[in-house]
Amino acid sequence: QVQLVESGGGLVQPGGSLRLSCAASGSIVRIDGMGWYRQAPGKERELVATITSGGSTNYVDSAKGRFTISRDNAKNTLHLQMNSLKPEDTAVYYCHAEVLASVFSTSRWLQPWGQGTLVTVSS
Repeated sequence: QVQLVESGGGLVQPGGSLRLSCAASGSIVRIDGMGWYRQAPGKERELVATITSGGSTNYVDSAKGRFTISRDNAKNTLHLQMNSLKPEDTAVYYCHAEVLASVFSTSRWLQPWGQGTLVTVSS
């Protein structure tokens, strides 16, 4: 019904930058909140940043000043610009969204997740 596909992960040296993207597709009527989460090896998934449809943002303390979340509502895309990356940022990054989807003859709120993209920060 609704799919989220992340891209942009990879290997980067400490202090480097990466830009993650997430594209939403399917029977989308409207997308409200969107966010990035990450899960490091052996740890629970944690919130990195969120953004409302109006552009209000929220960040985990460790991301403030280094990461910037943005979205293009016309294209149903989400981005995360990550600067000054640290080894502790190494994780699989997941995209999440609150989506009003068209399901048969009705609309239904869904909360899909992407498959994740791996970010490795290492020298």
